[in-house]
Amino acid sequence: MEIKDFRVFDNDLDAETLSQYLSTDSIAVDTETMGLIPRRDRLCLVQICDRSDLVSIVKIGQGITNAPHLRQLMEATSVTKIFHYARFDVGMMLAHLGIQTQPIFCTKIASKLARTYTDRHGLKELIKELEGVELDKTSQSSDWGNVQALSAAQLQYAANDVRYLISVRQKLIHMLKREQRYELAQSSFAYLPTLVDLDLLGYSDIFNH
Repeated sequence: MEIKDFRVFDNDLDAETLSQYLSTDSIAVDTETMGLIPRRDRLCLVQICDRSDLVSIVKIGQGITNAPHLRQLMEATSVTKIFHYARFDVGMMLAHLGIQTQPIFCTKIASKLARTYTDRHGLKELIKELEGVELDKTSQSSDWGNVQALSAAQLQYAANDVRYLISVRQKLIHMLKREQRYELAQSSFAYLPTLVDLDLLGYSDIFNH
């Protein structure tokens, strides 16, 4: 399934869209970057979707270090932010925009705790099993840095990555509660901001012997 309509913003959300997102209890969030090292690689896009399928793509220009509306939304305690591999996306927004994201639900962590019958916990595999949708990952490793000249395929890819996360979260919550691991998942999500801080300070694994 493709999303044909989505909003695109330069550097921050507008006030109207912020207000709509703040009125809901949860949003799906993803980022696109120039690489996987937060202190080296630029944050290029932040994608958001709510229960009404309002998808927004915020293009972060080079040198932008503050997005007040985005910060207000990501730090609003009344709205749960749903990520797939939150550790990375939360770290990128903290490193580049100073955003302390909370509260967090990570579908990758939830999948690993609930779907112990498989070792396939990537977004593509998760969406295929739980939503019956085959995501097109063709644009995943493309150049996201030229934010003013992104192709229609790149924007569609970015939008699709947040389209299904709210539904997936509900299904994973059901599985976690059924397997009596929901509280463990919540504790894991609560630890993510500390883990992100450790990542940005350069620690690899402080729990190793």
